Amino acid sequence: MFLQRGSRAIRRQWHLYHTLNRFVEVGIRRGAYATAARGFHSTTSLQVVKPVLLADIGEGIVECEIIQWFVEPEARVEEFSPLCEVQSDKASVEITSRFSGIVKKLHYDAGEMAKVGKPFVDIDIQGDVKKEDLEALTVTEPEAPVEIGVAEPLNKESLSKAPESQVQEETSGNEIPENNRHSKPPKQGGRFASLATPAVRHLSKAYKVDITEIEGTGRDGRVLKEDIHRFVENRNSSSISNQAGTAPPSSAFSQPVDTATQTETTVQLTHTQAQMFRTMTRSLSIPHFLYADEIDFTNVCSLRRRLNKILASSAKVEEVTKLTYLPFIIKAVSVALNQYPVLNSRVDVDSQTSKPSLMMRSQHNIGVAMDTPSGLVVPVIKNVGSRNILSIAAELVRLQSLAATSRLSVQDMSGGTITVSNIGNIGGTYLSPVLVDKEVAILGIGRIRTVPAFDEDGNVVKKHVCNFSWSADHRVVDGATMARAAEVVRQFVEQPEVMVTHLR
Repeated sequence: MFLQRGSRAIRRQWHLYHTLNRFVEVGIRRGAYATAARGFHSTTSLQVVKPVLLADIGEGIVECEIIQWFVEPEARVEEFSPLCEVQSDKASVEITSRFSGIVKKLHYDAGEMAKVGKPFVDIDIQGDVKKEDLEALTVTEPEAPVEIGVAEPLNKESLSKAPESQVQEETSGNEIPENNRHSKPPKQGGRFASLATPAVRHLSKAYKVDITEIEGTGRDGRVLKEDIHRFVENRNSSSISNQAGTAPPSSAFSQPVDTATQTETTVQLTHTQAQMFRTMTRSLSIPHFLYADEIDFTNVCSLRRRLNKILASSAKVEEVTKLTYLPFIIKAVSVALNQYPVLNSRVDVDSQTSKPSLMMRSQHNIGVAMDTPSGLVVPVIKNVGSRNILSIAAELVRLQSLAATSRLSVQDMSGGTITVSNIGNIGGTYLSPVLVDKEVAILGIGRIRTVPAFDEDGNVVKKHVCNFSWSADHRVVDGATMARAAEVVRQFVEQPEVMVTHLR
């Protein structure tokens, strides 16, 4: 029995040794002996290529556009370092790395649409293994790899880059033209030369400059605000000195051209316009109706004036120094949602049975449409039901400051249950707002105007009125329900003191 067990063990070792020899011979024939040796003697965790999945960056978003990459293949990345910038639903989002390692593959090019939940970059995490663990799990490698056949170059530089000595010889052999002797060679930016914060990118768009043309002084050649200001000053000074010269070709498009026939010029949509195109196409597939009402703002105007005086004279430094009408309206909408929770729901259709159902939501996350230099954005004020007027106003100030510099995060843009759009600050009186996907109602606010009206005694008095325009999903909300909910909002706005009894 002992001899049989011993013979079986010897046979297993012989098969293992024979398999090893075949594996090494194949590696030598391919000119990659060192790679084959490392591949066998290392654990699978040392050469794991992790596909990074594109996470959900907003409710209802199934794809987003890759604006720019901050990395390239064979580049080293650390955990939480930026990988790329994507354009989500009306917001630019910076995607960071979940792992530390070497970038192996970029699944999309800049300008392509990336699918949510699908891999968009592969990262080899073998560089994270500690040195002592690597020495314990690997065999001693030969000093030089066996060069049989065509082997992969050991360096990671581009094969099109000539050696330094060859460049020097070619430079010495060729005579430099006279007009280029004193010109400075173009300075190559760092690998992150085009990487900049949203505020810097917004500033570059405001000055209409290409951020890749600016020499960045930040880390790894990143462009800072000071670099943009310096670039614009130099550009303006050069344009003034060359003002007597020939005008640039772009100036021909500053004035309308008088032509005998009609001409059309193709202009590509911006990232925000492209996202709006897709979102509104989905939204307009929902049958919705319009309900409008006129609201008396006289009492809330008086209350707002008194509260602003108190805030201005308060010795305590408050986050909000001046109240607008919007916090009162948002709070009134939240109170009305307690009585009509159907307006805070969303429609969900079962993918298997195709049966629709309502998903009732407990929190009142009210989105506020904001007009920014980069386009329309809809950040969300979370859990309005547990906030007071000052808390809502402070959150509005925070979101408005972030929206103005295009620094809204994914959390700021997601989770909305109902939307309020204030067009009145621009000057509109009536509007027909379009529903937001995953919501069943939206409120449009017109401008506040002063009109003559009759009081209870028949005297003509001055009143401040505003038009509220509601849109609702007619598949689940009927006109009577919408009218009753709008009436509750009207009562709380016209009598803002009553809202005090509903504060938590």
